[in-house]
Parts: sequence; structure tokens; C-alpha cells
Amino acid sequence: MVFDNAFIASPACVPSRAALLTGLMPARNGAENNHTYPKPGIGVLTKQLQENGYMVYAFGKVAHGNMGEDCDFDFYHKQSINLDKNVKDFFTKTKVDGPVCLMVGDRRPHVVWTSNNIYDAEKVDLPSYFIDTKETREHRGRYYSDITGFDKTFGEILDFTKDILGENTLVLMTSDHGGQWPFGKWNLYDAGIRTPLIVKWSGKTPDGKRTSAMVSWIDILPTLLDITGSETPQNLDGKSFVKVLTGETENFRDVIFTTHSGDRDWNVYPIRSVRTKRYKYIRNLLSDCYHTNHSDLLRNDGRGGYWDSWDEVAKTDRNAASIIEKYYQRPAEEFYDLQNDPDEQNNLIGHEKYKEQTNEMRKLLDEWMHEQGDKETVLYTPYQLNGPKPDMQMIERLRNSIK
Repeated sequence: MVFDNAFIASPACVPSRAALLTGLMPARNGAENNHTYPKPGIGVLTKQLQENGYMVYAFGKVAHGNMGEDCDFDFYHKQSINLDKNVKDFFTKTKVDGPVCLMVGDRRPHVVWTSNNIYDAEKVDLPSYFIDTKETREHRGRYYSDITGFDKTFGEILDFTKDILGENTLVLMTSDHGGQWPFGKWNLYDAGIRTPLIVKWSGKTPDGKRTSAMVSWIDILPTLLDITGSETPQNLDGKSFVKVLTGETENFRDVIFTTHSGDRDWNVYPIRSVRTKRYKYIRNLLSDCYHTNHSDLLRNDGRGGYWDSWDEVAKTDRNAASIIEKYYQRPAEEFYDLQNDPDEQNNLIGHEKYKEQTNEMRKLLDEWMHEQGDKETVLYTPYQLNGPKPDMQMIERLRNSIK
């Protein structure tokens, strides 16, 4: 079953995985800014599986920092490459005797992207809001090459474990946020928060079915606890979507909330949003400041090496210049009709036709943030629009001045 509307809780590695492992949104579990972690005493849901007799084996980029220790996996190989080899080596030496939860976290397509581009750069597709340059196409091809490499590795792991784990197995593939492209990761546009989710559950999930049901990453482990008959803690933000998997319903969540609180001094730009199947409301908490992140700051090969070509085109191309301006400078509020504008290019905030819908979603977000105890915390000094545009030289100077 392919989910067309699966979303993460926050478009950054650590907050996203913390939400997955705890079933709680960032403001409640404590991992809000990237490279922050859940508060002491916040439990991880893999422990419920272990209490129900499951052995939990993890490989690769599954948990960050002390989260790996808090998870207390029965086995954890942290290397985020050679995953198929590491899984094969482990199961060759380990007897499976009882139920197993196998978690495999591939680093791809996280930057740095592979230098082995298997795609024709001239033929790769680019979003409409990208600036079409040779360098952009080359990097896009490398990004797709990494995805293809991941797909091959995942297939090999599935083939190898099929006989070991048996027929009574559920397989779930997903990703912790969108790709690190402009308007993707570190943003609350769909390119940053909508994620692939494919589930194979033999005899239970209809083969080849797509569902429009909206689900969140906080729902994944509660769903697995439900399926395995494990105890589910009370007062989680996540909930089981088993009835979607079995084809009993096409509806699950009416709204999806997402948050982003930044990534140290690389990205000091907190954002909140609420999304229905048709509409998206975004609140930029520091609209008087520059939005910036890894993709424009780290302009080296395999990351944002194409950005200089964008700036060059923008010198003589008004459309390119407007794309860059839209990237760095955001209004306080954004509202999009996703049915008519899936790329979120036409901000309808203030449009009379959508006034009632905008007010309703604004209120929804206010109430949810209050319930979550969201303090809108800003951990680092933002970059004011009346100052210089941030770049790595500027950030290094600020870091040195603090030292």
C-alpha cells in the first residue's frame, strides 16, 4: 500500500526521528531544534515491543546521539553505509528465535550526494520553482542516483531476510523528511514535510493499493504496537492507522500539524503549519529575518554546489531573482490551495475568497500550539532583514566573536 499523504512531524533529522521513536510531537518530547534530544524520562516506544517479547535490532541512521542509548536496542550497528552487508553478517551469526523488529536506516539521499551519477543530467526533472542550470541538473541526477542506490540496498536486505523472518512479516519503508533542496528540508512546504510511505503486510494490506489517508510519522510506532498486541502508552500524539492498512477506511487524520524550530546557527527560522487535504496554512515566526539553511550556506560539491549558478542567472533574469528572494524572505503568514497549487507558489493570504478558511486554520494552529505547550523557543540569534544576507563567512565571524 502506497500512502500519498504521509507527513513527518518536523523536517530535520533529530526532531523527526525523536517524534517517530516517542510518538510525541517536538514541543512535547523536547527535541525541537535539530541536534537537541528528548527530555529525560520521555520513553521510546521500542521498549513496548521488547516488553512484548520482541528483539529490536537496529542498523544505520535510526537514532541520533543519546537517543540510541535511550532506545536500548538489543543490537545496534551505527554504521550508515554497508547496510546490506552488516545485516547479512548479523543474521548469519544470530539465530532468530521469536518475534523481531528490524530497523534499518540508510543515510541516502542525505547529503553529500554520490559522485557516481547514473542519470542523464539533461533529462532529469526539476520542480517549477527551481532555477534551471547545468549545475542544478548535475546535482539532481546525483540525488536520484542515491535514491536508486538505497532502493537496491533495501531490496537486497528484503530478499536476504525473507526466509529468515518468514511470511508473517510487515515491511514499512519511509523517509524522515524531504530532500535538502531549496524549499525542501528545513521548510514546511510539502517538499519538506511530505514523505514516502509504503507498507507490505502479506494477507492484510491490499496489494498495489494507493491511499489518500493522511498519516504522520508519530503514528507509525503506535500502529506497530497495535498490530503486535503490545501495550500502547496513554497520552501519545500518535495513533494507530491499522484500519487504513487493512482497507477498512480511507480516512484517518483530518489535519496534519508540523513544526520546525531551526538547526543551530545554520537555520534560525522557526515555522509552524497546519494542513488539510486541500489547504495549507504556514506561520513564519521570524518573518522580519532571513530564512537560510544548509542548502544555500554549504555551497560545496554534492550539497549546494549549484547555488552560485543560481545567483549568476539571477543577475540578468527577473524570474530567477524572484525565486531567490522568495527563498530568503518570507511573509508572516502563507496560505495555499493545494488542489489548484500543489507546488505552493501562489500565496492566498489576505484573499477575500479564502478569508473564512484562513481564519479557521489560523485558529486551529493557535489552539494546537497552546495544547502542545509550544513556547516558540528561538535558541540562536536570527539574521535580521535590515542586516547582511547570511553566508558561511558571516556565520564563522559571529562564531569567533562569541568565542
